[in-house]
Amino acid sequence: MNEVTDFGFRKVPEPEKKHLVGRVFSSVAGKYDLMNDLMSLGLHRLWKKFAVTVSGVRPGHRVLDIAGGTGDLALAFARRVGPTGEVWLTDINGAMLARGRDRLLDEGVLVPTAQCDAEALPFPSDHFDCVSVAFGLRNMTHKETALAEMHRVLKPGGRLLVLEFSRVWGPLSPAYDLYSFKVLPWLGEKIAHDAESYRYLAESIRVHPDQETLKAMMERIGFHRVDYYNLTAGVVALHLGRKL
Repeated sequence: MNEVTDFGFRKVPEPEKKHLVGRVFSSVAGKYDLMNDLMSLGLHRLWKKFAVTVSGVRPGHRVLDIAGGTGDLALAFARRVGPTGEVWLTDINGAMLARGRDRLLDEGVLVPTAQCDAEALPFPSDHFDCVSVAFGLRNMTHKETALAEMHRVLKPGGRLLVLEFSRVWGPLSPAYDLYSFKVLPWLGEKIAHDAESYRYLAESIRVHPDQETLKAMMERIGFHRVDYYNLTAGVVALHLGRKL
């Protein structure tokens, strides 16, 4: 009998979640960047810039960007590692990966890409200096399995960056809920013609582990000196874990 997992506020059989999440991102891929700018008032660019700044990535490093979507982080990392480094752009969703690949090509940046599941990464162990996942972990069925895979492919001394929506500062919760469950689906309908996908995205934030829970999860996997930074009053948190 199949186990069940969260798909937003719904409980669905585990094998069904990947299909449902895939359908969401195939639907929103064409308007993904525009919607990100509108939903976050452009703040997502600052959150990602901060993640790259604290990553410790230097020229010559190898970087794996998981659930890389339309390529924001991969582009920034490619410019950091330079011609002697290596950045892989990966995503489980083909439509999102194609958008990211094309965007990087438009910027004159050529990076290898792979459509793959974060729960079974097709890369050797102890290979990357940095692994990043931005706004993707909450969509994964088995988060601890995915985190274990990220730990496996990191070199000793390597860093994992998890940038994800998290638990907002308490006094802001009522306004944030209003925005999430009323404004976001309305924007999704008007801009992307898909209110339901953005309703799911809002719900998925609420069932994702909060800052301390995710930190503990990363520590159980084997990451050391796990820190997190609350950004924009906890709307987003950046978790940083190290592999010994």
